[in-house]
Amino acid sequence: MVSIVVLVTIYLIYNGYSYYITPLEERFYHPQHDWLKASGLFGQGLGVIGTFLILFGVFIYILYKRYNILGKWVRLKYLLEFHIFLCTLGPILVLFHTTFKFGGIVSIAFWSMVAVVASGVVGRFIYIQIPRTIEGRALSLSEVKNMKTDIAEVLEKKYSLNPQTIQLFINFTSAENVSKKPSLTLLKNALKENNVSMEERHSIIKKVKEERSLSGKIARLETMKKWFEYWHVIHLPFALIMLFIVIIHVIVAFTFGYKWIF
Repeated sequence: MVSIVVLVTIYLIYNGYSYYITPLEERFYHPQHDWLKASGLFGQGLGVIGTFLILFGVFIYILYKRYNILGKWVRLKYLLEFHIFLCTLGPILVLFHTTFKFGGIVSIAFWSMVAVVASGVVGRFIYIQIPRTIEGRALSLSEVKNMKTDIAEVLEKKYSLNPQTIQLFINFTSAENVSKKPSLTLLKNALKENNVSMEERHSIIKKVKEERSLSGKIARLETMKKWFEYWHVIHLPFALIMLFIVIIHVIVAFTFGYKWIF
């Protein structure tokens, strides 16, 4: 999906670069003006399609989150990815629809859209920090803790490592005292000194990396959940402002006869 967004953006830049860099007062004389201007066939088409993508992306996400209508057919994590895709591609199309000319009430909608996209990127980052089930449900702190393995017991019983070596791995997987954590090289050398085979060394290192990642998620789980709640408070108002002004903009455009291909 990222590749689609990138390819569409590259195409739009390539298709209208000379027009978009032309000063506003000279664009009327540009050979592509009637095609690329905001009220032109192509320019207004970008606005219509971009707005549709945004509205559709928001609509299907609300259906799932509020009413769980799509829950039987689509997992949340896939729906969220699709929501992000639509609400990234849509604003890009709208951006080129404006021909990079912002003014009046439309500028409020545009900058609200920018705020929505920017906050969406932040929200996506926070979202992936919270461990979830395969269906996308956020795990509780106790559920995440139950996912942890007693690494010390595994290393002692399965690989018969000495207490000093085991302590190195415990320190590595701990979320505390980051500056004192042993390096991966030190862990690999310790395993080699204990005559652990190469295949088993790879298996152990992979496991302790997973345990370290899980320890970090446990340490910041509650913080991320609070940030996610605060994020909704910021993300939703900008989205509502954008949608409200876009509706006004569409009504005004149709009132003045800018009906695209209809």
